[in-house]
Amino acid sequence: MNAPAEPRLPLLDLDLLRTMVAITEAGNFSAAADVLGRTPSAISMQVKKIEDLLGRPVFIRDSRAVTPTRDGELLVEHGRRLLALNREVVARFVTPDLQGEVHLGAPDDAAERLLPPMLRRFADTHPCVTVNVVVEGSARMVDMVRKGQLDLAMITCDSNIDGVDEIEVLMREQLVWATLAGGVAAEQDPLPVSVWEESCVWRKAGIDGLEEQNRAYRIAFQSAHISGQRAAILADLAIAPIPISSLDAQIVEARPKCGLPPLPDYALGLVVGENVSPPVCAAADHLRASFAKR
Repeated sequence: MNAPAEPRLPLLDLDLLRTMVAITEAGNFSAAADVLGRTPSAISMQVKKIEDLLGRPVFIRDSRAVTPTRDGELLVEHGRRLLALNREVVARFVTPDLQGEVHLGAPDDAAERLLPPMLRRFADTHPCVTVNVVVEGSARMVDMVRKGQLDLAMITCDSNIDGVDEIEVLMREQLVWATLAGGVAAEQDPLPVSVWEESCVWRKAGIDGLEEQNRAYRIAFQSAHISGQRAAILADLAIAPIPISSLDAQIVEARPKCGLPPLPDYALGLVVGENVSPPVCAAADHLRASFAKR
C-alpha cells in the first residue's frame, strides 16, 4: 500500500505579505491603502484572507491604530525577508546593473561569521557596486547611520525590540555561557567573566543573569571583539556569553552542573538611513534575502 500523502501546506501570497508589512509600517488600514493604491475595504479583505488562512488573528484593532499580534509580528518579520528575496531574484532579470557605493556597518562577530559569503554573492550579482565595511560597536553605528556616515548597519540588540521603528530584525539567536572544553573557569568563585562595555547586549544578558542569581563574579577579560572573547575562553581565563553558533569542538556550552543562569536570545538587526540610493536599497534587500535563506 502506498503511504498516505502528507497534506499540503497553503502557500502564502506575497501580495498578502506586502499588505501585512504596509499596515504594520503605516499603523492603520487607511494609510496602508494609500501606500498600496487600494481601498481600505480591499485591505480589510486581504487581512481576513490571511487570518482565515492561518486560523488566528494577526492584528489588534482599536479606534486609533492597528498593531500586529505576536503571531502577526512573526509573520511581518518573515514577510519582509520573503519580499526582499523576491525583489533580489526579480532584479537579476529586469533591472540594469546598478553603480555606486555602499557604506555598511557591522559588529565584529557578524563581520567574521556571516558577512563574507553574503558580500561575495552581492559582488557576483552587483559587480558595479562597491561595498565599504566599517566594524564598530552597535550604539556607535546607529549614531553613524543617523548622521549619514553609514548608509546602513547590522547591529546586535535585545531580542525583544518589537515596536522600535528604525530597527528591523534579521535574525534571532540563542546566547549561551561558553567555556573551554574540559576547562575549570566555570567552576571558580568568584566566576571569571569575559565581556565588553556596558552597552553590549551580550554583557547585559550575562551580568543581569548573574546578579539576579546573586552569583559572585569578576570581570576577568574585556574585549570589543569576539576573537578576544574566544582567546579568553581558550586560555581558560574566563567564560563568556556568546551566540550558540560560535561554539565549536574547543569552545563549548557550560555544563548544567555549573549552575549558571539561563541566557535569552539576542537579535541581529538592520538599520537603514533615510533617502538612501538604489545601490543601498539593493544591499539592504540582499541582506534580508540572505538571512531569509538561513
